[in-house]
Amino acid sequence: MNKRTRTIAGEDIARSVADALQYISYYHPPDYIRYLSQAYAREQSPSAKNAIGQILLNSRMAAFGRRPICQDTGLVVVFAKVGMGVRLKSAASFADLVNEGVRQAYLDPDNPLRPSIVSDPLAGRVNTRDNTPAVVHVDLVAGNQIEITIAAKGGGSENKARFTTLNPSASVADWVVDTVSTLGSGWCPPGLISVGIGGSAEKAMLLAKEAMNEPIDISELIARGPSSAEEALRVELYERINALGIGAQGLGGLTTVVDVKVATYPTHAASKPVALIPQCAANRHLKFTLDGSGPIRLEPPDLSEWPQIGHEDLHTSGVRRVNLNAVTKEETASWRCGETLLLSGKMLTGRDAAHQRMVDLIDAGKPLPVDLLGRVIYYVGPVRAVREEVVGPAGPTTASRMDSFIEKILAETGLYAMVGKAERGPAAIESIVRHRTPYLIAVGGAAYLVSKSIKAARIVAFEDLGMEAIYEFEVQDMPVIMAVDVEGNSIHNSGPLEWRKRMAADSIARGIGV
Repeated sequence: MNKRTRTIAGEDIARSVADALQYISYYHPPDYIRYLSQAYAREQSPSAKNAIGQILLNSRMAAFGRRPICQDTGLVVVFAKVGMGVRLKSAASFADLVNEGVRQAYLDPDNPLRPSIVSDPLAGRVNTRDNTPAVVHVDLVAGNQIEITIAAKGGGSENKARFTTLNPSASVADWVVDTVSTLGSGWCPPGLISVGIGGSAEKAMLLAKEAMNEPIDISELIARGPSSAEEALRVELYERINALGIGAQGLGGLTTVVDVKVATYPTHAASKPVALIPQCAANRHLKFTLDGSGPIRLEPPDLSEWPQIGHEDLHTSGVRRVNLNAVTKEETASWRCGETLLLSGKMLTGRDAAHQRMVDLIDAGKPLPVDLLGRVIYYVGPVRAVREEVVGPAGPTTASRMDSFIEKILAETGLYAMVGKAERGPAAIESIVRHRTPYLIAVGGAAYLVSKSIKAARIVAFEDLGMEAIYEFEVQDMPVIMAVDVEGNSIHNSGPLEWRKRMAADSIARGIGV
């Protein structure tokens, strides 16, 4: 091993972090595309196949357009292994250098990324406007290089992280499968599940977070067979989680995860800490090494590995076109669970902060700044537009965060429909039925594709909220799927149930040789 001390310039760290974050904002890891393409080819659920197709088409469009795959461009997480033979040439700390790179990446004028970090998690929750600070983990290791794994973790999947301490004799597999079955689809499957076992509470979480950035290799593992308890657990979890039938976007289907990662660490004899962290369909991460020769140089991936999926492959039959400018309550009541709609016309947007302000105004007896009567609202916080764009990538956010506002909004405003991501809770579904106001989903992970349906955009309220302001979009053929109809039927309940039964029946048939 070369023990010579190497000098690495601080600006090379910052520049490399910035370049890596830009790169992963628009390039999926090729291994994920390969596995997702295989999932697309074998998927039998029409709704799930359509969702996977949109994710793949969106990925290709984002790669060529060099714009974010998803509007939620993530919380930046860095794992750095710093060789003890490295001399850092900088007056700034390592974390400050990383944050400077984050700042450069998120404020890049050619591809601005959406800043989502708020400085005070308890009270003010003021956006830092440059997505700093990152979460930085540093290990001192032997050697004279710096190895950095950088990830941009979306809020929808991060919010589904779970932790428990099991009895030493308890089954990790059972806890993981039971937990995944309760997560819903707000983490944007198909993605990965990463499990950390052992150490302490914080160590288990770190194990899971770091392991999810390893290459996808479950097919190779299954083909050769597991050679350790960790590998055997990976295979068991992969098969059992997919057998839940959750499917792409929770619509029901064959593929919920493309891989499962497991990492372990010695622990106390009385303990079995277990952490579970999902990775969404954006799956943004990159590993690189600095050796003192300058910042990293990144080459685009071979885009021939991206499948040639077109719009015509996604909406071949059973599509209903809707004119939002003339839609009636009677028409929205006719929409049925699982059908695909193409929306055209004007819609409003609104996320958590906008909903909170609207409810506060309603409670105070004051008028809203925009009339919701007869309108459709889309839960989205878009990326800032550049060049000729009307709006940047504009995929849906998790709808359940709006559940606590929904009864008051529907009762007081006359809203006609809502568009978001993932399932609604029981109370929200009761409000949907009570006010006959259906809920539709756009595909999470298809933000750039969705943005191409938006032909005009303007802020109409709460401009100070930045990406959480209320916009008015004019859309043309924006694809959505009916998720909860006015009778309370939910595709996130019926879809996974149907495919779980189908897969169980297939397994039984194969087992008895039918």
